Amino acid sequence: QVQLVESGGGLVQPGGSLRLSCTASGFTFTSSTVSWVRQAPGKGLEWVSAISSFGGRTTYADSVKGRFTISRDNAKNTVYLQMNSLKPEDTALYYCAKGGKESYVRPTTQGTQVTVSS
Repeated sequence: QVQLVESGGGLVQPGGSLRLSCTASGFTFTSSTVSWVRQAPGKGLEWVSAISSFGGRTTYADSVKGRFTISRDNAKNTVYLQMNSLKPEDTALYYCAKGGKESYVRPTTQGTQVTVSS
């Protein structure tokens, strides 16, 4: 079955950076679009970014455009999210999910917590 394991979260000050990783198994990773989504306290899931199967196309939510960069290493079955210039409103549980913005599979993993606070 599809397995996705997120890591790399933590506590960071506003303006800081973090790099999240998502390692996948149980499906043909190289031919799959993968997204990052997040859920802030008391709010619903928010799609953040997606990367196409071979990384040729990346898309971002307006709220993170210019600050976050998604990438993938198909040899490692891993997708990354480089997050720069972090803001308190980026505080959330971050998940990776199989699929794109309109089609991602709702995550059931634990996610990785990102907290931006001074």
